[in-house]
Amino acid sequence: MLLYSAVMIDRRRFLKSAAACAPAAAMRKAAGQSAGSADGAGFGPLAPNSIPPERWPSEFDVAPGIINLENAFWGLMPKRTVAVHAEKTAYVNRYNSIWGRGALPGDNSAVDFREARVALARQMGCDVEEVAVTRSGSEGLQALIVNYRKIKAGDAMICCDLDYDSTLDAVNFLGDHRGVQIVKFNMPEPATEANILQAYENALKATPNAKLMLVTQVSHRTGLITPMKQIVAMARSRGVDCICDIAHGVACLDFTLPDLDCDFAAWSVHKWTMAPLGLGGMYIRKSRLDDIDVSYDSHALPDPDISARVPSGVTDFPAILTIPAAVDFHFAVGAAAKEKHLRTLRDRWVHQVEDMPNVEICVPRDPSRYCAITSFRLKGMHTVADAQKVQHRLFDKYKIHTIWRAGVAKGAVVRVAPGLYNTFADSDALATALQAEHAMLL
Repeated sequence: MLLYSAVMIDRRRFLKSAAACAPAAAMRKAAGQSAGSADGAGFGPLAPNSIPPERWPSEFDVAPGIINLENAFWGLMPKRTVAVHAEKTAYVNRYNSIWGRGALPGDNSAVDFREARVALARQMGCDVEEVAVTRSGSEGLQALIVNYRKIKAGDAMICCDLDYDSTLDAVNFLGDHRGVQIVKFNMPEPATEANILQAYENALKATPNAKLMLVTQVSHRTGLITPMKQIVAMARSRGVDCICDIAHGVACLDFTLPDLDCDFAAWSVHKWTMAPLGLGGMYIRKSRLDDIDVSYDSHALPDPDISARVPSGVTDFPAILTIPAAVDFHFAVGAAAKEKHLRTLRDRWVHQVEDMPNVEICVPRDPSRYCAITSFRLKGMHTVADAQKVQHRLFDKYKIHTIWRAGVAKGAVVRVAPGLYNTFADSDALATALQAEHAMLL
């Protein structure tokens, strides 16, 4: 939970006085003014699994004339979440420091921010004291890496080519400023569960001084899903901790944190949970909290609070207040149905082009190794400039929006990431375009 220090210091006073001032809060909520009201104008409450897939496209306000298949940058908020966010923005702007400083303690920032953490804990299947709100997945991952207490000069940290750029920056910081040995390996391609596990085992065996390892659940570069639980267990058996990047797994794959059995993880709430931009989550298993240092030696919050591990400062208050509504929408569409539909949209275009001689799909055919995100190369694609040329051709000629990605050891790729609002016709349009353009670089 990110607050300026005055709010942090007064948090306990806020929580104690909340019950005593419940009548004042009730009066404001009855007037439709409470920051805690999360239904959204005209939409009403949502029950779990209440929105079937055929209704999903109508839940979004989509830009006309362009097929957007680049939903991995951040998620398009559904219309009802947009409405809630607008309400929160107006409320926070209207009540300003009256709400922020807790002048009316029954309806204040400390209580409302905790509701956001409760929602994330519900989504992730963990205790509310084990989760903190961050500004992004990157911020959470960077905090976990840089503030990890059990690594010192001469120890090693392991990472791979498919890990996220800004997270690798934090890894390199340990090398540049702390004297940590950075060991980077390339993910095998084509990948299978067996050779992914072998690659991590080889890296661990070759690095007996390893203390920490970065593991990405779903690669933002190719869409490859790793068997994270097995990797975490493998590392743990050797005394190596894992920092788990689950940014593209949360709310895309049907899982909760106990399914991974990890100790440290972070993710982006503005991606597949489709909350407002500028939100992330960070998880630290309660028994491991002492192994992550407080941020910048800050003691505005007590050390036992996970939020003390997040850099302090003002954040987007209305966005945080919108988290419960975004999580409610996630449950309303249903995690299992969501994963199934995204996989179906992906399979729809891939199955039409994967056997073409000039098209290379960068994830295996095993459904457990991919979901929504899948990258491809065309024959003759050797450089970033080549990948950019393909991206521009798809957009300029067919109005299909994708994105090039660099950093993969084997070469640049073009990434495709359908969202809940995309249709089978969108997937078919991409397949038709690739069938027409598959030889464009030859």
